[in-house]
Amino acid sequence: MSFTHLFYNCLMHPVCLFFFLFLKLLCYEATSSKKTRSISKELITGAVTSIFLGFGSLFLLLATGVYV
Repeated sequence: MSFTHLFYNCLMHPVCLFFFLFLKLLCYEATSSKKTRSISKELITGAVTSIFLGFGSLFLLLATGVYV
Protein backbone atom coordinates (compact mmCIF):
# COMPACT_ATOMS: atom_id res chain seq x y z
CA MET A 1 0.00 0.00 0.00
CA SER A 2 1.41 3.38 -0.97
CA PHE A 3 1.64 6.33 1.38
CA THR A 4 -0.75 8.34 -0.81
CA HIS A 5 -3.43 5.70 -0.41
CA LEU A 6 -2.83 5.62 3.34
CA PHE A 7 -3.11 9.41 3.63
CA TYR A 8 -6.28 9.38 1.53
CA ASN A 9 -7.86 6.87 3.91
CA CYS A 10 -6.82 9.00 6.90
CA LEU A 11 -8.19 12.09 5.15
CA MET A 12 -11.74 10.89 4.68
CA HIS A 13 -12.63 10.27 8.32
CA PRO A 14 -11.82 13.76 9.70
CA VAL A 15 -13.39 15.48 6.70
CA CYS A 16 -16.61 13.48 7.04
CA LEU A 17 -16.72 14.20 10.78
CA PHE A 18 -16.12 17.89 10.07
CA PHE A 19 -19.04 18.07 7.65
CA PHE A 20 -21.32 16.15 10.01
CA LEU A 21 -20.52 18.42 12.97
CA PHE A 22 -20.72 21.55 10.82
CA LEU A 23 -24.18 20.59 9.56
CA LYS A 24 -25.24 19.75 13.11
CA LEU A 25 -24.12 23.20 14.30
CA LEU A 26 -25.80 24.87 11.32
CA CYS A 27 -29.11 23.10 12.02
CA TYR A 28 -28.81 23.98 15.72
CA GLU A 29 -28.31 27.65 14.91
CA ALA A 30 -31.16 27.73 12.41
CA THR A 31 -33.77 25.92 14.50
CA SER A 32 -33.16 27.28 18.00
CA SER A 33 -34.34 30.62 19.28
CA LYS A 34 -32.10 33.15 20.99
CA LYS A 35 -33.43 32.18 24.40
CA THR A 36 -32.72 28.46 24.03
CA ARG A 37 -29.19 28.71 22.61
CA SER A 38 -26.25 27.70 24.76
CA ILE A 39 -22.91 29.41 24.18
CA SER A 40 -21.02 26.50 25.73
CA LYS A 41 -22.61 23.99 23.32
CA GLU A 42 -21.78 26.24 20.37
CA LEU A 43 -18.16 26.71 21.48
CA ILE A 44 -17.59 23.01 22.13
CA THR A 45 -19.10 21.99 18.79
CA GLY A 46 -17.12 24.71 16.99
CA ALA A 47 -13.85 23.67 18.66
CA VAL A 48 -14.29 19.98 17.84
CA THR A 49 -15.28 20.86 14.28
CA SER A 50 -12.19 23.00 13.80
CA ILE A 51 -9.95 20.22 15.12
CA PHE A 52 -11.36 17.76 12.58
CA LEU A 53 -11.02 20.35 9.81
CA GLY A 54 -7.36 20.81 10.78
CA PHE A 55 -6.63 17.09 10.69
CA GLY A 56 -8.48 16.74 7.39
CA SER A 57 -6.48 19.59 5.87
CA LEU A 58 -3.22 18.09 7.14
CA PHE A 59 -3.91 14.70 5.58
CA LEU A 60 -5.13 16.35 2.37
CA LEU A 61 -1.81 18.17 2.05
CA LEU A 62 0.10 14.97 2.81
CA ALA A 63 -1.94 13.00 0.25
CA THR A 64 -1.19 15.56 -2.48
CA GLY A 65 2.53 15.48 -1.77
CA VAL A 66 2.93 18.72 0.19
CA TYR A 67 4.90 17.56 3.20
CA VAL A 68 4.36 19.91 6.11
